[in-house]
Amino acid sequence: MRKLTVILGLLLLTLSFEQKANAQDTPKPAAPPAHYYHLDVVIQELNAESKLVNSRAYSTTVSTDKMDVYPQIRTGSRIPIVTAMHADANASEKSGLQYQYIDVGVNVDVRGSAHEIGSQLAFSLVTEISSLADSHGASSSADPVIRQNRWQATVLIPIGKPTVVFKSDDLDSKGGMQVVATATLLH
Repeated sequence: MRKLTVILGLLLLTLSFEQKANAQDTPKPAAPPAHYYHLDVVIQELNAESKLVNSRAYSTTVSTDKMDVYPQIRTGSRIPIVTAMHADANASEKSGLQYQYIDVGVNVDVRGSAHEIGSQLAFSLVTEISSLADSHGASSSADPVIRQNRWQATVLIPIGKPTVVFKSDDLDSKGGMQVVATATLLH
C-alpha cells in the first residue's frame, strides 16, 4: 500500500511539472501591426468674437510602432538681440556689437508612440508658438518683447475628425489662439 501511495504521488508530481513546463512554452500573442497616421496640426488665431483671423497648417506622420522616431516640426526665425557694445566702437558700426540670437516661431512635437483606443488616437502633443510683440504695444525700450503660447498634454482625438486640442486667450487682446489636430489613417 505504501509503494502504491509513493508511486501515485510521484506520478502526480510529474504531471504538475509537465503542465507548468507546457504553460511556459506557449507562445505569447503577436503584437498588433503598426499603423501610420497623417497628422495635421492647424494653429488658429481668433479675434474677440472668436472668428478666425489667421491660421497656419503643419503636417507630419505618426506611428503606433513603439520603435519609431518621434516627429518634430520646427519653423521660425532667429532674431538677433544686441547684448553688448564695445566701449571703443562707434554706435553706428555693426562690428562693435555683440548679439544673442533668440528662436521665434512654431514647434510641434509628438512625444512617445501613438496608440489606438477604439476609433480614437492617443498621443502626447507639445505645441509652442512664439513671436515678437508689436512695437507699438511694447514698452518704450528698444528691447524686443517675445510672446509665447505653449501647451503640453496627452490628447485623445477621433480618427479622421478635426478636434480642438488646445485653446487659450491672448494676453494682449480679447482674441485667442487654438490648436486643431486631425489624424487620418494611411493605407
